[in-house]
Amino acid sequence: MAHLTQNHADKERFICVYPIYINSKKTLAEGRRIPTEKAVENPSCAEIRDVLTAAGMNVYLENKMHPREWNRDVQFRGRVRVQVKQEDGSFCLDKFTSRKEVMVYVAEMIPKLKTRTQKTGGGESGSQQGEGGKKSKKKKK
Repeated sequence: MAHLTQNHADKERFICVYPIYINSKKTLAEGRRIPTEKAVENPSCAEIRDVLTAAGMNVYLENKMHPREWNRDVQFRGRVRVQVKQEDGSFCLDKFTSRKEVMVYVAEMIPKLKTRTQKTGGGESGSQQGEGGKKSKKKKK
């Protein structure tokens, strides 16, 4: 009863990608599946979905938890299901021929997302601008 259908396009045959699989903060025993050098720090399901959708994959989110994930926060909740094969058994995209290739691709692309680049650079400069604005208002009054 591993697979109820033989149709590769059925949603139950899509591969699952949990954020823990590509999290550089996790060990292999905790569920990471790719090397630490290729992994990304604390990915979210939304980021995984965004990267795979941009790559042209058929993707949907599920509100599930990985069994080894001890943290029950909303940030760590969820899994992404990805269609790798079409109905006839051929691959949807030639660059994704295995589950591991999908995970490595996602881990490479997440740091390039706008949300990730804005968090690192934009957050610090935004707080400095805010402080500067408050000082200038006090001087004007």
